[in-house]
Amino acid sequence: MERSEEFIRYIDHIGAVVGRAERRELLKGYCQGLMLPLKRKSVEPLAASIDPLHVSSMHQSLNHFVAQSPWSDDAVQTQVNAWVLPRMKLSENGPVFWIADDSGMPKQGTHSVGVARQYCGQLGKTDNCQVAVTLSIATAKASLPVKYRLYLPESWASDPVRRKEAGVPEDVVFATKPEISLAQMNAAKEAGLPGDIVLADAGYGDDTAYRDGITGLGMRYAVGIKTGTKIWTQDTAPLPAKPWSGKGRKPTLLRRGPENQPVTVKELALSLPASAWRKTTWREGTNTALSSRFAAVRVRAAHGDTKTTALRSEEWLLIEWPKGEPEPTKYFLSTLAATTTRKELVNIVKMRWRIERDYQELKQEFGLDNFEGRNWRGFHHHATLCIAAFGFLVGERLAHGGPTKKNLAVREKLALPEGYTPRGAGPTATSRRRFDHDPALGDRPRTRSTANLLPLLRASSPDTSTCLTQ
Repeated sequence: MERSEEFIRYIDHIGAVVGRAERRELLKGYCQGLMLPLKRKSVEPLAASIDPLHVSSMHQSLNHFVAQSPWSDDAVQTQVNAWVLPRMKLSENGPVFWIADDSGMPKQGTHSVGVARQYCGQLGKTDNCQVAVTLSIATAKASLPVKYRLYLPESWASDPVRRKEAGVPEDVVFATKPEISLAQMNAAKEAGLPGDIVLADAGYGDDTAYRDGITGLGMRYAVGIKTGTKIWTQDTAPLPAKPWSGKGRKPTLLRRGPENQPVTVKELALSLPASAWRKTTWREGTNTALSSRFAAVRVRAAHGDTKTTALRSEEWLLIEWPKGEPEPTKYFLSTLAATTTRKELVNIVKMRWRIERDYQELKQEFGLDNFEGRNWRGFHHHATLCIAAFGFLVGERLAHGGPTKKNLAVREKLALPEGYTPRGAGPTATSRRRFDHDPALGDRPRTRSTANLLPLLRASSPDTSTCLTQ
């Protein structure tokens, strides 16, 4: 089957949940626009690519579709999952991972929903940005985002004026990123989405309640933690409850003594002998194999143990100390089986690279961070449509057994009409009739220079259509 026909089938499959026929047509056009090689994928360039002869009316229609139309993001995402996940052949490609993460998008101003000064991974520093909490399903061969929700800072959550202006739903209250992530996993579990092992960085994994929540879902984890996380080594443990005096309530809580204290993971790492470290390779990089030095030891997490009556279960502490670094750089806790090898542990924690690659592609190729609206619904609608377009690409890569590149177009390419001027541009020499000029005035300075047009689309090729190739 031609890929363009497959794309139409895919859009029909998704469009079944968006409602009226005009919405389904706008869904198709929006996703097609996201897959074109446009420099920017905000609403106006998308409108110009879909209907160059009626840019203004198409811009209005698309803007209403993405920012105001009440179709369900969850329903569309469910349709995307139903199309892509079977093509991932989850039962045939080893463990199924749930990868929790967040994605930052730099943003100017203060009016766009959720924007605040906070850490932005894209910039690697604290700056003005929006942050979305995400959950992806991944195997060794493919991955797909299945949950995506804006993190609403407390300054926004407690401001009724800004909430109303941005259309934040009343049931959305302040929640930390780990709390949002756990809610996403609970929803995924209730929806019956498959998953075996949760992966997350230290921003999530250092939260004890987060790790306990994953265990409560019946899943294992391999999550990053911070250097100050305290643990009990195999030859240490909290003291048992105080002996009962025979009076009052019988003591049941574990306790610590002056000489009986847990250590930080950094302290343990620095105390390990040289023989504990092994060079381990986890995959081939672009130019060379990726490898580092690792140590793996069995430990018990110490947080909150004096408020419990029983020891926490043993788990793996995996430590990475690259050669040439003055101290270890990464730490992970994992509830994988005690028989798991060091190489298996390393391969699993390094699976997080998939989500980093996915969101780089979603931003650079599908315009995930190009939405210029300010409201809650538009932010999530645009992201859902980007994931839908990306999901089709994932399915095609799997179906054709190779690294299919981004779909440049699955429709006839339409060139902009001659003399088209984007909104906001001034008049040009070609937009008005030419006059005969008096040669005697040729040495006088011109009153204005010709305005430069910003090209929104690449020039059309002689071909009338392009398939899913680059």
